[in-house]
This record gives sequence, structure tokens and C-alpha cells, in this order.
Amino acid sequence: MPPPQLRGNHVEPDLLKELTPGTSTKSDVTAVIGSPTAHDTFDDNIWLYISEVTQNRIGSTQGELDQNVVVLHFDGKGVLKTIDKLGKSDALPVTVIARTTPSPGTEASFLQQLLGNIGRFNPAGAMGNTAAGPSGAGGAPGAGH
Repeated sequence: MPPPQLRGNHVEPDLLKELTPGTSTKSDVTAVIGSPTAHDTFDDNIWLYISEVTQNRIGSTQGELDQNVVVLHFDGKGVLKTIDKLGKSDALPVTVIARTTPSPGTEASFLQQLLGNIGRFNPAGAMGNTAAGPSGAGGAPGAGH
């Protein structure tokens, strides 16, 4: 079995200890642990560092062994307020709904499917007769008559 792989932006606990809420700034954080994996969608003062450990399983599917998220909250001046650590046990189950959304105009009725190809084929071209053009007139395209 292949060895586990670390994916994402893993924050080492020793480096996290170098950050001090109330004194460390955004530039300090970037210098110590690097750029965040993502910013909060609605608040640019919340930085997320997301990592997971995966391992290939039967059929080359990825199995998640561990997941870690470090959430850093900054105040309006860019000074670190709090550090939160979340793990796999903090995750919430998500139910995926297996359905499709129809696009208008893409649904063909039975009659449209049945009659849809009428007129699309050129019987003369199918027989290997290259002298007849699309209009049925003989001669090469562009030739004067």
C-alpha cells in the first residue's frame, strides 16, 4: 500500500506557537507560516489553512485519514485576535443530492427525436457521388455554368 500523502497547507504546531494574539500582524503570520489556503468568503480578516492526509485505497480512490484546519481571526487593523484549530471530528456530514437541473431548450420530445434527423443527410453524398453539390447541381464548387 502506498504511503500517506499530505495535501494542502499544513501548519506545523511549533511554528504556530511563534504567533501571539494581540501582537502578531498579517505580515508576521505570512512570514512565519506562509499564505493562507483561503480567506473567508465574507470576511477578509479570517484566514484558513487547510490540510489533509490521504492514502490511496483499492481502485486508486483517495481515503482521508486526517484533516486539519487552522482558522486565524484578525481585527480591522490586521492584528491577530484568535487562533482556532479544527480537526476531522469537527466536520459536519453533508448530504449530496443526486439530481440534475434541466436546461431550457435541451429537452427533445419523442417526435423531435424521431424526426430530428430528417433532411440532415445527403443521399447523393452517401453514395460516393462527389459531383453533386448540396443543391444537387453538378460540377465543382465555384465553377461557372
